[in-house]
Amino acid sequence: MNLRILSLIAFLGMALLACEPKASTESAAPVAEVSDIEQRLAKYTPVRLEADLSHLSSNQKQMVKLFIEAAQVMDELFWIEAFGDDWQIFLEELPSDEYRKFARINYGPWDRLDNNTPFVEGVPEKPAGSNYYPADMTKEEYEAADLPEKGSLYTFVRRDMEGKLFTVPYHEMFAEKVQKVADLLNAAADLAEDKAFASYLRLRAQAILTDDYLASDMAWMSTKDNMLELVIGPIETYEDQLFGQKASHEGYVLIKDMAWSSRLAKYAAFLPSLQEGLPVAAAYKQETPGSDADLNAYDVVYYAGDCNAGSKTIAINLPNDERVQLEKGSRRLQLKNAMRAKFDQILVPISEVLIDESQRKHITFDAFFSNTMFHEVAHGLGIKNTLDGKGTVGDALKEHSSALEEGKADILGLYMIKQLYDRGELEGDLHDYYVTFMAGIFRSVRFGASSAHGKANMIRFTFFQERGAFTKDEATGTYKVNFDAFETAVAELSELILTLQGDGDYAGVADLVATKGVIGPGLQADLDRLSAANIPVDIVFEQGAAVLGLE
Repeated sequence: MNLRILSLIAFLGMALLACEPKASTESAAPVAEVSDIEQRLAKYTPVRLEADLSHLSSNQKQMVKLFIEAAQVMDELFWIEAFGDDWQIFLEELPSDEYRKFARINYGPWDRLDNNTPFVEGVPEKPAGSNYYPADMTKEEYEAADLPEKGSLYTFVRRDMEGKLFTVPYHEMFAEKVQKVADLLNAAADLAEDKAFASYLRLRAQAILTDDYLASDMAWMSTKDNMLELVIGPIETYEDQLFGQKASHEGYVLIKDMAWSSRLAKYAAFLPSLQEGLPVAAAYKQETPGSDADLNAYDVVYYAGDCNAGSKTIAINLPNDERVQLEKGSRRLQLKNAMRAKFDQILVPISEVLIDESQRKHITFDAFFSNTMFHEVAHGLGIKNTLDGKGTVGDALKEHSSALEEGKADILGLYMIKQLYDRGELEGDLHDYYVTFMAGIFRSVRFGASSAHGKANMIRFTFFQERGAFTKDEATGTYKVNFDAFETAVAELSELILTLQGDGDYAGVADLVATKGVIGPGLQADLDRLSAANIPVDIVFEQGAAVLGLE
C-alpha cells in the first residue's frame, strides 16, 4: 500500500494540520498474508436482508427506495467520521477484493472484532477519537480549550493554520450531502400515507440541515401506525472512544411486523412500577420514565453507517436525548429477522459448545428475543442525571458512559423479566431466560474491548463468576447456571451500576472497566474453542433495493 495512504490513515485526512510532514512515496508497505484476511472474513456469516413487500402499496415501495438512498448517504458520512475524507482512495489502493470487503465491514483498516487492531501491516493504531478530533490532540488540550459547541454531539474539532482548535458543525461540514438527504426525506414525505410519519420525515429533513433534532425526536415518538420506519441521522456515540461525545451517522430502513408488535404493546405500561421496584436506594430511582413509550417488532431491510460497522445491532432504543426520554419515554424497535439470524447461526452453535448439556433445552428464540427486547426497554429505567445536579450521567462518565449504560440495560432487562414473570405477565420457563442470557454473554463478549457491548459483557461475566452465578465443568469445558446465585448477582450488579451512574463516579467506573472489563486466559481459551469450531462472531448483510426486488 502506498505510504501516502498510510499517512492519510494516520492522520485521518486532517489536512488542516499545517505542521504535518509529507510522506515518502518511494516504497510500498507490506500487507498481511491473504490467509489472514480470509480468516478475519470468516468471523462473519452472510445474511440476505429480504422481506415480503407484497402488502406494501406502490407509494410505500417507492418510499423504501428513497429511504435506502438516504441511508447510503449516511454510510458515506460515517466513512468520513470513522476514517477520513479519502476513504474511497484507500479502498481502491488495497491489494485485493478480500481486503476491500473486510475494510467495508470495518469502515477502515482496523478490525472492530479484534479490539481495533490494524489488519493492514504498517497501519498505525486507530485514534480513540476517530476523525472527530485532530489525531495529535490531547485530552488536556481539548478540556482547556474555550470553544463554542465543543461538547455538542454534532461538531467536528479541527485545527487552523496556526494550530489552534476550532469547531465545525456537521451540517456545514457535510452541507452538500445533508441537503441530498433532506431532499430524499421530503420526497418520501410527499408519498407517505400516514400523516404523523410524513410530519416526522419533514422535521427530520430540517433537523439534518440544522443539527437540531429535538422537534423531530418528539415527532417520532408520536408515529404509532406507520408500516414503514426510518431511523436516520447522527445518533450513537460509540465511535468516539476519546470522550464519548460525538454522534455518528447511521440509517435503518424497517418494515413493521404487525403480528409480533401486537404481542409487545403491553410491556411499556409497566415501566413506572418497575422503576419504583429497582434494587437500589430511593435517590437513584427518583426519576419517572416517560409513559409514551412503545415496543414494536420489525424486519430490517437496510443498515448503513455506524450500525453496520463490525457487530450488527439487533434492537434499537431511541431517542437518546434525555429531555425526550423524561417527557415521553423512548421507542424500542426489535429487529426480528436479524435477531433470528444471530440466534440460529451463532447463539445455538455456541450453546452446543459451552453450555452444559442438561441446560441446552433452555436455549430458545423466544427467550433470546425477550432478553434483547427488555435490554432495550431497560434503557428507560434508572437515572439520567447525576444526584449532584451537575449534569447528565453521560457527561459525567465520558468515554465509559456507553459501556456502563449497555451493562445497565442488560442487567435491568433481567430484573424486568423476573418481575414480570412473578406477576404472571411473561410466559415460558424462567430458566430459559437465564440460560439463554448466559449463552448470550459468550456471543457478545466476542465483540471485543472496542465495543461498548463487549466491555459490558466482560464486566458481567467476571462479576457473575465472582458471585458463583455459574460454574464450569473442567472435564467437559461447559458452563452451568446456578439459578439462585444468578438472581442474587443480578440484584447486586444492578445496584452497583445504578449507584455509579447516579453518583457520576468516573473513577469508580474506570476502575470497574479496568479490573473486570477484560478477558482472562480461561475465558479466552473458551472463545478460541468457538473459533476453532468455525462459529462466526457476527453477520454481514447482502442488502439493497435489488435484493428486495425493487430494481
